[in-house]
Amino acid sequence: MKALAASSIGQYERSTRALADYNRTVELGLGACFRARGGAALTEARATPAPAGLTSLVLFGSDQGMVGQFNERVVEFAIERLAALGDNRRIWAVGERVQTRLQGAGVPVAGMFRVPSSVQGIAPLVGQILVECEAPGAAGADPGLQLIYNRPGGVGAVGTPVVRRLLPLDLAWCRALALVPWPTQSPPETIGGAATLRALIREHLFVSLFRACAESLASENTSRLDAMQRADRNIDDLLVELSD
Repeated sequence: MKALAASSIGQYERSTRALADYNRTVELGLGACFRARGGAALTEARATPAPAGLTSLVLFGSDQGMVGQFNERVVEFAIERLAALGDNRRIWAVGERVQTRLQGAGVPVAGMFRVPSSVQGIAPLVGQILVECEAPGAAGADPGLQLIYNRPGGVGAVGTPVVRRLLPLDLAWCRALALVPWPTQSPPETIGGAATLRALIREHLFVSLFRACAESLASENTSRLDAMQRADRNIDDLLVELSD
């Protein structure tokens, strides 16, 4: 079990690093669209929050136990965030354990996704999440999308709970991308107009969801490895006490 957890941590960390180049390509494309179309592109990207819109919040947890405080930490963090969203929200749980804890806290859950068992299972999960979360929002407004998950690092093996807003796009982020210079002397000509922009935004959502899931899985396996190591130490200490 420990060897499997350690191996899993490595594959999820490698997949996260591998996304970096593709993410940069998508952001360069978005920046080119924003520069070429100006304010119209930002409007089409729906970078302005729509207060009447329905916000989907995706919470990443685990299906399996022996992960220490992994699920408890992320659920406590999510409950604190829910107050800022009001009642116009939908909660999607990734993992049976985190769904159970949300329901135990009185938080209604719109649906649950299974946690992938490998890197190959992340892309199908991301596709399912995008399909479910792209339903029209209240009052005809476009739905918002936020992610909450444990990111590796920080204090302790569990990682650090973080929240990331994907939709509506952050206006400052869009403007910053528009200022990023093209890496060659021949800037691209953007074609396709709004259709191209929407395609790039969808790729941005895919990469962001993939990264969040991979980081959550790396954090989960780090927490599991730490829990097993602590269990081994406790057993060794108990054996020493019994042998005295």
